[in-house]
Amino acid sequence: MANVKMSKKAASIDMTAMCDVAFLLLTFFILTATAKQPEPLPVDTPASTVQTKLPESDLATITVGKGKVFYDLKGREVRKKALELMGQKYGITFTPEEAERFGVMEGFGVPIQNLKQIIAMTSTDRNKAGQPGIPKDSLDNQLKEWIYNSRIANIEVNDAELQIAIKGDAKEEYPQIKKIMDILQDQKINSFNLVTGLRGKDF
Repeated sequence: MANVKMSKKAASIDMTAMCDVAFLLLTFFILTATAKQPEPLPVDTPASTVQTKLPESDLATITVGKGKVFYDLKGREVRKKALELMGQKYGITFTPEEAERFGVMEGFGVPIQNLKQIIAMTSTDRNKAGQPGIPKDSLDNQLKEWIYNSRIANIEVNDAELQIAIKGDAKEEYPQIKKIMDILQDQKINSFNLVTGLRGKDF
């Protein structure tokens, strides 16, 4: 009896459904992702092997680089309260719209007298504005006032002590960092974080 040979057909898989799922997932990730905002004062932090993370709230970050000092504060309501207290200190009135914009703004580095102009700008324009830094001289130490009023604001809003982080450029001269530390110690702040970049352990 003769053997019957079956014709072989190439198997095919319909990929339409999988392509649809892939494009749906890609669209979802694109629409839900948020673009990282460029830092107003980019600095090259010194390397370290410590992996301690900064807290997500109750935190103020002082960025030091190129001889300038920038200040950032976590929490919309804390920022708005600190702005109100600073306005009272320097006799400057901020509108509710300006307070709302300041509440979601990234770090800044201008004297309080020029803050209204920075608040009115877009995020891109702020980064191009060439902010001169917050004054920290003995005759006009606005950085000290920002720290002091931010601590009051954080206690009033979150009922918690504000933590401080110093983010200094690795090439920044030590006297600049020491001046920031002296301002903190004048307010009895002896515990603060130093922001560093992670590097591998030496073997």
